[in-house]
Amino acid sequence: MGAKDMTVYLNGGFVSQEAAVVSVYDHGLLYGDGIFEGIRIYSGKIFRLEEHLRRFFDSAKAILLQVPLPPDKLAAALQEGVKRYGKDEGYIRLVATRGPGDLGLDPDKCSAPTLFFIIDTISLYPEKFYREGIPVVTASSRRLPADGLDPRVKTLNYLNNIMAKVEAKQAGCIEAVMLNQRGEVAECTADNIFIVRDGVLATPAPHCGILQGITRQTVLELAIEEGISARETVLTRFDLYTADECFMTGSGAEIVPVARIDGRIIGSGNPGPVTERLHHAFKRLVGGQSLAKVR
Repeated sequence: MGAKDMTVYLNGGFVSQEAAVVSVYDHGLLYGDGIFEGIRIYSGKIFRLEEHLRRFFDSAKAILLQVPLPPDKLAAALQEGVKRYGKDEGYIRLVATRGPGDLGLDPDKCSAPTLFFIIDTISLYPEKFYREGIPVVTASSRRLPADGLDPRVKTLNYLNNIMAKVEAKQAGCIEAVMLNQRGEVAECTADNIFIVRDGVLATPAPHCGILQGITRQTVLELAIEEGISARETVLTRFDLYTADECFMTGSGAEIVPVARIDGRIIGSGNPGPVTERLHHAFKRLVGGQSLAKVR
């Protein structure tokens, strides 16, 4: 992260890196009581801001969290932040927490919500993985069930995803596939997952316990424009192992090919033609920037 070049907004104004601090009593820190969004900047413009803000405020409503700014004012602050950041490409981490309060779970003991965002660079994967694909493993850590914590709420509670990431790293990989409680494919630790079989694009349906990613939705829309058949469905590990192609999508990762899953080579072991086609369509959409270069 290029800390000296970062731009930070905290509770109503832009602050220096040194002043960008929150209380140790903030319930976002103590209990994971909060929400966030990861948003990309391409060619000086915020990518799909309206969709990100809608999900952000939907998440807030779902957990009864009052965001200190209305959507239009928050959008204006984000646009001002991009202007201050001054670079064509970047990444925004937008966060709202319940705010500082007493020790204990009671949200009513919090004085006021905390709202901040950071604008900086991001680099999730080495450039070679966008050319060659990455190996992934299936994690034993399961995706939280929707009746426990709805995955459509993008909360600060990511410990089960982190434990799956730990499993991946222990297996010599950098990413893991997470299954739901029924053993169906849900998503990866921080990204959605797609496969291609016989030219048809498929991805786990919302009811499988996924976060409905903005980049995921963008890829589904691009598939329609490109004349690629696409469906949201139930997938198992067998479907992953026998796929012709596989890739992950996310705001930070963008589109990353998967070359191997649990030791099984996917297709030829290289990014497939549908993956490449969608990769180029995405590049055109965001302004022709190289996905591996925008870091």
